[in-house]
Amino acid sequence: MVKRKAFVEKKECLACGGCISVCPEDALEWVANKAYVDEEKCIGCQICYKTCPVGAIVMVEEAVA
Repeated sequence: MVKRKAFVEKKECLACGGCISVCPEDALEWVANKAYVDEEKCIGCQICYKTCPVGAIVMVEEAVA
């Protein structure tokens, strides 16, 4: 089984806050003036990924036992 999680490419993040405002699980927060994903809260819904205007958020897959 595979689970998707959001990941922020820090170099690409413009700190616009769009992703933080749309996350239904409050999994995104500000860390050092960049968006950061709390992997424990992220449900992989892709809303932040689709919202990011510069593609700074990518979805990564991880194996779940």
